[in-house]
Amino acid sequence: MKKTSNDDVRPEYDLSAMKTGVKGKYAGEYAKGTNLVLLEKDVADFFPDSKSVNDALRSLVRIARAKAKKAA
Repeated sequence: MKKTSNDDVRPEYDLSAMKTGVKGKYAGEYAKGTNLVLLEKDVADFFPDSKSVNDALRSLVRIARAKAKKAA
């Protein structure tokens, strides 16, 4: 990560007033509840949000289960 000097920051920002942060403070919590999957652009064009992706995948799971029951 690039260090920021006062020369890189606009004059209206007072860095002395900012508290120091803790790097990665919430990384563990975030990782516990996150399962990120990157979609290819052509697929992502059809799914505007995570709800639409999840709905489509749930439909596919239902179809696969129904087909598996018929085969058994």
